[in-house]
Amino acid sequence: MSFVLFGLGISSGIAIGRAVLMNQTPLEVSRKNIPPELVETEISRFDKAIENVRKEFLQLQNNSKQDQSQNAKNKSKKFVELSAFLNVHMMFLEDYEIVQKPKDIIREKLCNAEWALIQQMNFLVQQFDSFEDNYFKDRKFDIIQVVERIVKELLSIKQNNYQHHHKNNKNNKNNQSQNHSQEQNQSKNQNNKFPEIIVAHDISPADAMEFRQQQKNYAAFLTDVGGLTSHTAILARNMEIPAVLSLKNAQTLIKPNQLLIVDGLRGIVIVNPSPQILDEYNLRKKQLALKKDYLKKRLKSAKSQTLDGVDINLYANIELPSDAKNALEDGADGIGLFRSECLFLNSSGNSNSNSNNNNNNNEKIFNEDEQFFAYKSVAETMKNKPVVIRTLDIGADKVLPMFKNTNTSALGLRGIRLSLKEQHIFNTQIRAILRASAFGNIKILLPLLTNSQEIDQALNLINQQKDFLRSSKIAFDENIQIGGMIEVPAAALAVGFVLRRLDFISIGTNDLIQYTLAIDRADENVADLYDVLHPSVLILLYHTISSANKVNIPVSVCGEMASDSRMTKLLLGMGLRNFSMQSSQILKMKENLCKFNVSEITPIVKRIMKLDESNKIREALTKLNEN
Repeated sequence: MSFVLFGLGISSGIAIGRAVLMNQTPLEVSRKNIPPELVETEISRFDKAIENVRKEFLQLQNNSKQDQSQNAKNKSKKFVELSAFLNVHMMFLEDYEIVQKPKDIIREKLCNAEWALIQQMNFLVQQFDSFEDNYFKDRKFDIIQVVERIVKELLSIKQNNYQHHHKNNKNNKNNQSQNHSQEQNQSKNQNNKFPEIIVAHDISPADAMEFRQQQKNYAAFLTDVGGLTSHTAILARNMEIPAVLSLKNAQTLIKPNQLLIVDGLRGIVIVNPSPQILDEYNLRKKQLALKKDYLKKRLKSAKSQTLDGVDINLYANIELPSDAKNALEDGADGIGLFRSECLFLNSSGNSNSNSNNNNNNNEKIFNEDEQFFAYKSVAETMKNKPVVIRTLDIGADKVLPMFKNTNTSALGLRGIRLSLKEQHIFNTQIRAILRASAFGNIKILLPLLTNSQEIDQALNLINQQKDFLRSSKIAFDENIQIGGMIEVPAAALAVGFVLRRLDFISIGTNDLIQYTLAIDRADENVADLYDVLHPSVLILLYHTISSANKVNIPVSVCGEMASDSRMTKLLLGMGLRNFSMQSSQILKMKENLCKFNVSEITPIVKRIMKLDESNKIREALTKLNEN
């Protein structure tokens, strides 16, 4: 019987293959009472489980490094930096909330370690669910994955990652009819020619490493859980294979070896497709492959230019150093936004730092050398194309353990404010960026600016680090450019104070819209009020872009608006010439740009800017895009 599942499309494309189920038996942990005299014994058992999981992760990392070394000359094979993802899990193995709090529960409740750990996990998951930022909200899956590993170790459950179609399960067979067995055998013979599609409740970084070490070429990933910024999503995008997440019950409904069609763009999975549907999707898959090859051959090295000869720069947003390779292959003109906070979250902190940071328990995740090598790697990968590194943008819904007791609300100590407050962290990052600037075209971007004093303080600290490197005879780019993020109305309305002090600006449209409309876009009660075409938002955008153009200061848009095809003509008509987006959108954007005539668009956009109601703006923009 054929049926369809709907989920969250993460990585576009079409895959046709046979289901391979990961054997992830749900852990059932019940509470057991522990006599007071055995509490310390139970705590020792917990500590041993933590240490065993840590050793397992280290072994996976070592195997990964060996694989990369052995295959360094194989240019046709992509190696995703899964070790960076696994570092997140190793960091959780050092986190007080996971390795110490359960011990307090054991002592207080006189309970077994497994139950105590699950209680603490549930508490942490609730905290992560309250975050607004999707990237940090999705870190709850990392916590769950780490806890599952620890609990399995405590229960002495052996890892058995794959339930392949060719493995027999005698217990299941006894419960199946002969006709059903014949049906499975027939299905197996029909599907052997198809590649494998992983179906899992979730895929941890450790699981992903094991996939790679087995040197399997999987066609797609399907999971019951996961979000846009989960590790499974990042993994799928880096491997450039389709993925559909948040399917809820795929593992229950899909059987081993069933034929699947995965549409990563629409977020649908077709199970046991009919011959007609299979033929249709085979044709679509071929067409997509031809289109992708055509675009790469025709547009990858071509200039981004409109029909009337206006040059446009298309930059890529990245979160990890490994993303730079994809950006280069997709024809990016450079990196418009390197979200360094994602690197911080993925940092293992194993390198030795030569910095003079203040001592604290979490300082190792801000290791200067580790940052330097990451920034240097991106700069060298991009081959002298610009690389814009945004300094640490932690705050509001983005909280690292060391800031858990700091008031980092949306209107509190976040962005550049937090950097100026925690100057030893800012100075360490600036030194690392400056050192890396000797190896490429690196620029520094300061987040969430609101007044001139913040810029002056930041520039003063940067100059101090330049003096330090000069006195230490450490090379860096003396002319490194420094820019600022325009994310709040205060900066947009009085943008002159930014333009007078900095070399370029970048508009973060996501936050700008949120702050302008006083709307928490993660709050479903007001989500319908989040309007990218609100007149006030467009006025701020237009004022910022035109102000920068008047004084010949480069201005870019790096929020979601940059890759929204509905907004491209509007932004071009406002005078925007620099767009920064996910690299997978660049070739499509190039294709669209060559059809647009800026000289025709500009006067229409000027008329649109005179409208004062969102519905009227929306109607006018629809007409503009139809032409």
